[in-house]
Amino acid sequence: MARKKASSSLNQKFEQRTQELGQQIWGLLERREPTMFEKRWWDDRILSWAMADESVKVQMFRFVDVLPMLRSHESIVRHLQEYFEDVRKHLPWAARIGLELSQPNSVLGRALALNARSNARRMASRFIAGSTVEEVHRTVDRLRNENFAYTLDLLGEAVISEAEAEAYLQSYLDLIKGLAPRVKKWSENVQLDWDNQGHLPRTNVSIKLSALCSQFKPTDPVGTMAAVQPRLRTLLRSAMKYDAYLHVDMEQNSYKPLTLEIFKQTLMEKEFCDFDNVGIVIQAYQPAAEQDLTDLLKWAKKRKTPVWVRLVKGAYWDYETITSQYHHWPIPVFQEKWESDANFEKLTQTLLQNHQWLRPAFGSHNMRSLAHAIAVAHELDIPPSAYEIQMLYGMGKEQAQVFVEMGHRVRIYTPFGELIPGMAYLVRRLLENTSNDSFLRQSFTEHVNLETLMMNPSDHAKKSTVKKDSEEPSGFQNEPLIDFSLEESRTRMQEALESVSDQFGKEYPLLINGRAIDTKATITSRNPSHFSESLGVVSSASADDAIDAIDAARRAFPAWSKTEPQYRSEYLELIAANMRRKRFELAAWMVYECGKPWEEADGDVAEAIDFCMYYADQMRKMAEPLNCDVPGEENVYFYRPRGTVAVIAPWNFPLAILTGMTAAALVTGNTVVMKPAEQSSIVAAKLMDLIHESGIPDGVVNFLPGIGEEVGPELVGSPDVEMITFTGSRNVGLSINETASETDIRQKMVKRVIAEMGGKNAIIVDDDADLDEAVLGVIHSAFNYAGQKCSACSRVIVLESIHDVFVNRLVEATKSLKIGPAEDPGTIVGPVIDEDAKQKILEYIEIGKEEATLALACDTSELDEEGHFVGPHIFTDVDSSCQIAQEEIFGPVLAVMKAEDFEEAISIANDTPYALTAGIFSRSPAHLQKAKMELVAGNIYLNRGITGAMVERHPFGGFKMSGIGSKTGGPDYLLQFVVPVNVTENTMRRGFAPTATSEKAEE
Repeated sequence: MARKKASSSLNQKFEQRTQELGQQIWGLLERREPTMFEKRWWDDRILSWAMADESVKVQMFRFVDVLPMLRSHESIVRHLQEYFEDVRKHLPWAARIGLELSQPNSVLGRALALNARSNARRMASRFIAGSTVEEVHRTVDRLRNENFAYTLDLLGEAVISEAEAEAYLQSYLDLIKGLAPRVKKWSENVQLDWDNQGHLPRTNVSIKLSALCSQFKPTDPVGTMAAVQPRLRTLLRSAMKYDAYLHVDMEQNSYKPLTLEIFKQTLMEKEFCDFDNVGIVIQAYQPAAEQDLTDLLKWAKKRKTPVWVRLVKGAYWDYETITSQYHHWPIPVFQEKWESDANFEKLTQTLLQNHQWLRPAFGSHNMRSLAHAIAVAHELDIPPSAYEIQMLYGMGKEQAQVFVEMGHRVRIYTPFGELIPGMAYLVRRLLENTSNDSFLRQSFTEHVNLETLMMNPSDHAKKSTVKKDSEEPSGFQNEPLIDFSLEESRTRMQEALESVSDQFGKEYPLLINGRAIDTKATITSRNPSHFSESLGVVSSASADDAIDAIDAARRAFPAWSKTEPQYRSEYLELIAANMRRKRFELAAWMVYECGKPWEEADGDVAEAIDFCMYYADQMRKMAEPLNCDVPGEENVYFYRPRGTVAVIAPWNFPLAILTGMTAAALVTGNTVVMKPAEQSSIVAAKLMDLIHESGIPDGVVNFLPGIGEEVGPELVGSPDVEMITFTGSRNVGLSINETASETDIRQKMVKRVIAEMGGKNAIIVDDDADLDEAVLGVIHSAFNYAGQKCSACSRVIVLESIHDVFVNRLVEATKSLKIGPAEDPGTIVGPVIDEDAKQKILEYIEIGKEEATLALACDTSELDEEGHFVGPHIFTDVDSSCQIAQEEIFGPVLAVMKAEDFEEAISIANDTPYALTAGIFSRSPAHLQKAKMELVAGNIYLNRGITGAMVERHPFGGFKMSGIGSKTGGPDYLLQFVVPVNVTENTMRRGFAPTATSEKAEE
């Protein structure tokens, strides 16, 4: 009790001193606003105008973001008109007239373009310290003269290749080496050069660990650390040699555990354990930040050498929130600003109480937060030299000057680099500066009163109007993917891989009418990553077995078709529950049997669960009869199942596609003969086990693994099969459709065929595209899972003006992809499925060498003796009529084509027999709209990769030679498995008919 009272008393002192300081700082600030004769005054007026209208703000920032890619005044004017067309009435009159009268080639258009570019560059120069070494030197000299310290952060394109990671490292090495002799010449400044523990380095830089490695993968901490640490050590050695300080920035939440671990492990090494001119960021907007700080404190004490901690609120709030909501993951950041502010103050106290181990740097522009930090230090009798205040270059300079005059060391976080790649940083700073919760906006633009600005964050909790949503969302929800950035998830996956490997060598029988049947003929399943490794032996059905399976399904149909739709839906939900229970085991089997990397295998399981849950939900809605009654007549419209369905599935999505087709047939009341691909028969057997465990009656689903050429004709040609649903190659799909169309005199129904038959999918890269996003989107779409997806990108069409730059980055980034066995968590490009597939891909590569220019061939010679590997291949100078541009290859082969303009790019994209997926990377609203309307594909993706369709969100399927039937995972897919029936009853008897009122009275 006494301790609690003492703590309360101390907190009261903190609060009282915070308020006093707030009044003092506010008084000094009120006299320091810029005048209209200063450039910043005009910049602030522009920002203030943008803030006044959210629609204008969004379009302005989007335009600033795309501006670096616009190389002509015509392009600038066109984008201005496209971006501001819908918000034109919100613009000032002069801007409206300029947009209305300007034409791309006119004098006014040129003037408008020049003005837009110069204004954006001027704004960028406010937040970015310089683009050349000499400009950076001048900036740090000026900051020094203004009594500020600095830390330099290199801006630029995202690091997507090892060449770019090496360049990032070299830039910092050159920076440290170049600055060191220059700053030594500065005269001594005690306020900046000394803290309570001694001399501080004048050279101070901030780095991102993810930029030291192109494949920074939380899924693969061991491999990532092995790639990052050598470069980090090189930087640390340089810092030690030239008396520089090195700070590690924090990025998105998924990178945080790995960033902290690399930081701790490296600095525990004998060479660096005594180095104290180093630090790391802690983000207060994360509830986990307190534990992170506690762990860091324990580590620092164990290391026996202090480190700096830059405490910030956090800069990725929107990203973390949106990403988590998209994946249905827990949101890792506070959802109300006052919570972040309160946590910042709590962590501030922890840092100051342990300042001898964790040397505090408070990064904020919030006067309340900084006043609180100073107040706590004052009450704990900690001198100002023991901590520092950090602010962003170009923001809140008046505040920074006030704190300097109060005797504090203020360090300015100073980004530098090319203005064009730095525009993304500029947009983020502008967004931060104009956020509704921005302290700068509230204090200087909106003139919120001091009492409100200085309110204790905890007091906001009492006034909060945001309700915590504890209710589970109703209706269908996509199954969350596994977050492999979490150690628990990685451990469970490793354990599942070990457990599954203990099951190798088992035998798997057919299952017909509930009876297990072993056959003389068998299929040996092998691991494509290690082809000498046998996973198990699966019985191989004969034509007679197929006849028995069809007969069992036919006899089970009457009872199953009469089962209430509600119960059939519940069976699917039981199957989904079984999948969740065995999720890691199922994923592990796909890693081994199909060569799927971890994330791909988990995504397959999640999609299978989604199919079960979504179709169960859809069936409940379909089961409600539709009534259309009139006086004297009642009409009801409902659905009946078709009969027996042959499900013929591929190996590349061995669980998801097989489950989806089977679940759709079952829930609509049909019975099933399930024929999996030979290469993935064990995964199919595991699905059959889950179906059996759910309690579905015998004969409703019959498991028929076997060779397609032996059992396929019977399944397709049998008069007792009313429907065939198939996913696979075009040749087989068309053959099935042709055979099914031949009517057998014994059949009672015209057969229905659903066939998904692949694609030759294209991504267009417009001349205004974000190349960081475009390169990564193309790479992931083309080479993840070795390109073995019907939705994979096999053609990329690039506008001529950016072709060479794009191709260079694409090639270098592809070189950096890890090729290896699927069980390795760092693998991105695993094996192809078998030797036949490998040889077919290699044949196309030889054709490509004759037709086009081979720009990249990733070597797999070290893996060839172990598994079926084909490295990514990129061809350039590809004509749209080439075989490699027209035929589905189903492997990691990418054809790059050049287009003179956007019209030609659309024409090339549409010039194949297929129409499955297509995509575009563009920041032109007009071009995006044109792509929506003119790209010929069933699934069109704008500014993202073209693979990874999710049930309900992205119903999947194409047309032309890509498929027959409606989209899987969509609202009309189940309608293909039923026949509609309408019943009309005449209710008139002797001139009398019941009415709704009389019927209600009877009830």
